[in-house]
Amino acid sequence: MNENVIITCAVTGAGDTVGKSEHVPVTPEQIADSAIAAARAGAAVVHIHVRDPDTGQGSRDVNLYRETVERIRASDVDVVLNLTAGMGGDLVIDDEDPLKPVEGTDLVNAYERLPHVEELDPDICTLDCGTLNFGEGNQIYVSTPDMLRKGARRIQELGVKPEMEIFDTGQLWFASKLVEEGLVDPPPLFQLCMDIPYGAPADPLHLQAMVNRLPEGAQWAAFALGRMQMPWVAQSVLLGGHVRVGLEDNLYLSKGVKATNEQLVTRAVDLIHNLGSRVATPDEAREILDLKSR
Repeated sequence: MNENVIITCAVTGAGDTVGKSEHVPVTPEQIADSAIAAARAGAAVVHIHVRDPDTGQGSRDVNLYRETVERIRASDVDVVLNLTAGMGGDLVIDDEDPLKPVEGTDLVNAYERLPHVEELDPDICTLDCGTLNFGEGNQIYVSTPDMLRKGARRIQELGVKPEMEIFDTGQLWFASKLVEEGLVDPPPLFQLCMDIPYGAPADPLHLQAMVNRLPEGAQWAAFALGRMQMPWVAQSVLLGGHVRVGLEDNLYLSKGVKATNEQLVTRAVDLIHNLGSRVATPDEAREILDLKSR
């Protein structure tokens, strides 16, 4: 059991959720304000995507990241910044001509996924550790071994901690190789992402099996989608890990009741306390994860 738990709040994500809840933040101001509220509620880490303010769709626009990060840093809250670097891996293929990418494709190389990380120097950025059939249809998330090695090496050069996003057991196998090859500095940080079609299902035995395969000395967190979000907080704490909540993964506080990020963090804080653990502060998170001084 983990007695000092880091809460990450995944504030907005890039999924098609804007029309499903009025609480999903879209503009840099909204995303920053929601991240600040989550930090005040107890999140030591905020995980940031940005969205096109006009369409609500996920974006890789460095200007949007810059404004969001500047607003958070200018606030009166202390929080660890975790910027996604997973955007730019989407490939949608045509049924008739599989070599022809179609609308929805946003596929760039390893370095082109990192310009906002290069400029803004966050504490953490994500590294999605494998290719995945992403839901129904013809969408694939592409992240090959060569891409991952190049990305990991560049993130290491920048002095940023990679949070290795693990969607299935084979991805954990490869991420552990990155650690073995010295491309990830200790302690390695893993995020075990459960219930994303079609990766690892939200099953306690799957989570236990993945935890059993983590390298020695690893730090890890886990999350699951929708109604499994809070049960996964408990699962993760009991197995010795940290937790992630937020509107990227779940829109509801209870059946029919739409949540804010602040409310989801507050619910996680209460659950962690009820389990007999405590919630880590941002400074404690920095020490636990051995983050570089900034």
